Amino acid sequence: MYEWAAKVDEYARGLIGPLGSTLFEELGLYYIGPVDGNNVEDLICVLQEVASLDSMGPVLVHAITDDNQGVENNKRSDVTDRQEDDSIKPNFLHYDVRPRTYGDCFVETLVSEAEKDKDIVVVNAGPMMEPSVELFRQKFPERFFDVGMAEQHAVTFASGLACGGLKPFCVIPSSFLQRAYDQVIHDVDQQKIPVRFVITSAGLVGSDGPLQCGAFDITFMSCLPNMIVMAPSDEIELVHMVATAIHVNDRPICFRYPRGALVGKDQTKCEGVPIEIGDGRVLVEGKDVALLGYGSMVQNCLKAHTLLAKLGIEVTVADARFCKPLDINLVRHLCKHHSFLITVEEGSTGGFGSHVAQFIALDGLLDGSIKWRPIVLPDSYIEHASPNEQLQQAGLTGHHIAATTLSLLGRTREALQFMCS
Repeated sequence: MYEWAAKVDEYARGLIGPLGSTLFEELGLYYIGPVDGNNVEDLICVLQEVASLDSMGPVLVHAITDDNQGVENNKRSDVTDRQEDDSIKPNFLHYDVRPRTYGDCFVETLVSEAEKDKDIVVVNAGPMMEPSVELFRQKFPERFFDVGMAEQHAVTFASGLACGGLKPFCVIPSSFLQRAYDQVIHDVDQQKIPVRFVITSAGLVGSDGPLQCGAFDITFMSCLPNMIVMAPSDEIELVHMVATAIHVNDRPICFRYPRGALVGKDQTKCEGVPIEIGDGRVLVEGKDVALLGYGSMVQNCLKAHTLLAKLGIEVTVADARFCKPLDINLVRHLCKHHSFLITVEEGSTGGFGSHVAQFIALDGLLDGSIKWRPIVLPDSYIEHASPNEQLQQAGLTGHHIAATTLSLLGRTREALQFMCS
């Protein structure tokens, strides 16, 4: 009777349960589930019952969890804290009560471009979908593909779409693109397939700490022979880089943007104009020190410029725009007209600053007439904190950049004051 009851139990669970339960039973595992993994009380109850089953042998508990639960509050806090200047008033979108982010700007621009170009599609991958990306899915559900946490598949799938004549934008958070690096190399870059990589959550990510910190994408994308690597310094540049990516059809291209709120320079929509590949720009002209920023760190370079101007120091601030191909004419100009060149990026060693150093070394610019200093993320993992606190720990704030400049100029005491402020 006991064996008969066990057979009935096995048959019933295989009949009404998930298809996977039969597989586990065949492997000799007693299957229980699925259970709600986000309901802690129920899950503890199930685990206590399982612990009492001494005679059942191996037991598999199938718990289904929602990875997004509890995340939205952290994201809202992160994008708000990212703004260092309290005078910047964030704009609010009609579909969510939160500061307007780089992600919102990107999706709104892409929707506008997709209305004019039917070949634009989106492949979204990662542990969760940004709220802003939902706008594109609502507008073009047949041109949106959310593959979840299958980043390798997303890259190869986007490559196939590009081979079929479409213009895929592959949206993946920086830390999760690492999983698909083999596919980026073999399925895209080696074959010069025009996949447009949109690298979100680049740089420090506040409350998510080192787990989702996008520290390495500049380095591992810029070392690929055929990849175009760029980063916007503000929302206007992001709009132009979306237009740039659309018009590149002979090789892959990528651009990164941080999780935080927009800098608030211009809340009006502008028309995207393709940027010439490898073309940087000078924002402020000075004569003492040149600050060459990459991506969002250009804004902190401008803050350092403001601080140093009060001390009578004239600083040039340039926006590199591209890590690869590098604007070599811009670098030569900065080296020729300044005694010090400081590169600033929110990425690891081996990224933008390393490309600049290699060029000026091979070009013979390191002959004593120019001194180069990189400012990058430290060679360690930064634990979770507010974005501003993380930037303080990393030494990437405007005050830290100003202090580095003063140190190079031999004004050590003033540099220490900036470091402590």
